[in-house]
Amino acid sequence: MRRIQLTTAGESHGPAIVSILAGMPAGLPLGPDDVARELVRRQGGHGRGGRMMIEDDVGEIFAGVRLGQTIGGPIAIRIPNRDFRNWTEAMAVEAPRTEDEELLRRVHLPRPGHADLVGMIKYGRDDARDILERASARETAARVAAGAIAKRLLEEFGVRVESHVVRIGPVAADPPRRLPDDIESTADASPVRCLDESAADRMVEAIDEARRAGDSLGGVFEVVARGLPVGLGSHVSGDSRLGGRIAGALMSIHAMKGVEIGMGFEAAATLGSGVHDEIERDPSRARTGGYRRRRNNAGGLEGGITTGEPVVARVAMKPLSSLRRPLDSVDTRTGEPAKAIRERSDVCAVPAAAIVGEAMLALVLADAWIEKFGGDSLEEMRANFDAYLARLAPPETESPEG
Repeated sequence: MRRIQLTTAGESHGPAIVSILAGMPAGLPLGPDDVARELVRRQGGHGRGGRMMIEDDVGEIFAGVRLGQTIGGPIAIRIPNRDFRNWTEAMAVEAPRTEDEELLRRVHLPRPGHADLVGMIKYGRDDARDILERASARETAARVAAGAIAKRLLEEFGVRVESHVVRIGPVAADPPRRLPDDIESTADASPVRCLDESAADRMVEAIDEARRAGDSLGGVFEVVARGLPVGLGSHVSGDSRLGGRIAGALMSIHAMKGVEIGMGFEAAATLGSGVHDEIERDPSRARTGGYRRRRNNAGGLEGGITTGEPVVARVAMKPLSSLRRPLDSVDTRTGEPAKAIRERSDVCAVPAAAIVGEAMLALVLADAWIEKFGGDSLEEMRANFDAYLARLAPPETESPEG
C-alpha cells in the first residue's frame, strides 16, 4: 500500500528550506510553476512583515521529476532563503570564529508563547536561536511546496482544495451561504482573503491598529475540499478515521490552537435533529453512490469516511508570539526579569496560514486517495478510480462521470 510521506529540513535564516515528498505516483504532470504559484500565494496577505519583502520564494525541484512528469521517486524541492546572506556568521555550519554575541545573534531572552524556553530546556541548549530558527513558521514554505504537488494529484481527478478567512481578531465575516464556484480567485483578490468585503475592510483596519500598538492578531480560516468521492478514510480504527487525520495535520501548523469540522463545536449545543444530515437519493451523483445530504453539518465526513459532500474544516490561529512591544520574560543567563527579544515578525498571518491549511488538507486527502486507489502510476490510479466509480454508479447512471 502506497502512502505519501513528507519530510522538511532547514532553518528560518539558514541557506534554504527543503521539502522531500515520497509516495507520489509516476506520470503526474508537474513543473516548477505549479510549486512557485502556491509559494507566492503563501507570501501574500495584509499584515505580513518585512521578511516577505526580502524573500522571493520559487522552489527548485531537483529530484523526482523528469521532463515535466513525476517518475515515482521522492520529490525534493529547495527553497533558498535570500536573507541568509545577512546571517552567514550566525547560521554557519562550522564552529564560530568569534564569541561576539551580537554577531552570532544568540538569544537569551525567550518569547512567551513561542517554543524558545521549552525548547532550550528540552534540548539542553543555552541559546534560543537553536530552537527558534527551526520552530519558525518559515518552515511552512516547505509544506506549501509539498502541498502544491498533492493538489496537482487531486486536480487530476476533479478535486479542488481552497480556503478563505472568516475571522481576524474581533472582526468576524459573514461569508455567502453558497460559496463561490472558484473560492480561490475570489479570496485571493481580497487583501485578507475574505469573501465578505465589508468585513475585509474592518479586518484591514484591525490589523493596522494592532501594528500601531506593536501587537499581533490571530483569527480563523476555513479550508474546503470539493469533488471528493464517498469512501476515503475508514471507520475501523482511530488512526484511519479521516477526521482525526485532518485535524492532526491542521493542528500541526505553527500557532494553530483549534480545529472544527463541519458544524464543529456548535453541534454540542444543538439537538441531534438539528445536527445530522438527512439522506436522499440523487441518481445524478455518481461520486456519492447516488445519494446526497440535504445539508452538510457533518463537514463531508461520517464515521471518519468522506460522504461525497465538501470536506469543510475551520482552524483557529493564535496571535503571533513575536511582538514589537515585547512581553515580560527572564534572562536565562542571570535568572533576572527582562523583556523578551524582539524578532522580526508579521502582525497578522491568518491569510497566509490559510494557504498552509490548504496544503496540509491536500496532503492528507492525497494520502487517503493513494490509500484507496493505489497505483504506481497515474494511469494505473486512474483505472482504479474509474472502476470504483463504475461500481458506485446506480442503475440510472449510464457512465461513471461525476
